[in-house]
Amino acid sequence: MHHYRQALLRMRQGDSDREIATARVMGRRKAAHWREVAGGLGWLNTDQPLPEDEAIAHAMGAPRRASTTVSTLESHRERLTAWVEQGVSGAAMHAALQRQHGWTGSYSAVRRLVGDIRRQLPPETTCRLEFEPADAAQVDFGAGPMLLHPDGNPRRTWAFVMTLAHSRHQYVEFVWDQTVATWLGCHRRAFEWFVGVPARIIIDNAKCAIVKACQFDPTVQRAYASGIAGEIPPDQSLPEVWVLDDDRLEAARKALDELTHQPWKHWTCAHCGEQIEGPFEQCWQCGAPRPPT
Repeated sequence: MHHYRQALLRMRQGDSDREIATARVMGRRKAAHWREVAGGLGWLNTDQPLPEDEAIAHAMGAPRRASTTVSTLESHRERLTAWVEQGVSGAAMHAALQRQHGWTGSYSAVRRLVGDIRRQLPPETTCRLEFEPADAAQVDFGAGPMLLHPDGNPRRTWAFVMTLAHSRHQYVEFVWDQTVATWLGCHRRAFEWFVGVPARIIIDNAKCAIVKACQFDPTVQRAYASGIAGEIPPDQSLPEVWVLDDDRLEAARKALDELTHQPWKHWTCAHCGEQIEGPFEQCWQCGAPRPPT
């Protein structure tokens, strides 16, 4: 647009089309056409202010394209635009055009038009989440590499990832399974590595943590929900033991009985002086651990 404005300025100063071409602003034929358009709009009158760029662009219209630059897929642009918005790959578009519409062009033509369509689409919007330091951590399992198992055979691994929501620092641990025990153990080791525990844990739909996925009221594994005991119904945070081998049922019942019937203790917190009763290993006032007996 700058060269049109420069040519118009020179025309208002009295330069001829030859002088404008000699100054390499634009060619003589183009300058003659521009003079005709500008004269018809009264822009050559020096008493009038120079037009804005938008008015000049509107006066010149869309630039003409050479026939060799017009894609042979131009008649399919609307169809390809819908496919792009649906996430269809270029190879699938090319095959569909050949199979369903008898198009005989190359894949490169599809790729060029798809690129032009994507440049004209509005950018995808994202929502940035803000977190305070120590406010939350995000945890999930992801697919890990194939590694050599202690039994001597290569096995697939899983990557436990805990990401601090504020700093984006990460703890990653490769494990052999996604059991509840592994899940909880990874949490403990991550907290030890970070030397701290965030106020909240944001989990995805890992089966070892979420029994039933729901947008508003998900069901959490009891072992994972024990950290919020007192804020949810008691029967949802009681310890539980999963038995995979029927021969170990009695041992599991014994372990569960020990967990649910811990000895009653009476002790005084050395940190705040609070009197603590019951099977509590931490002071409910300040959180200090029970002193060793």
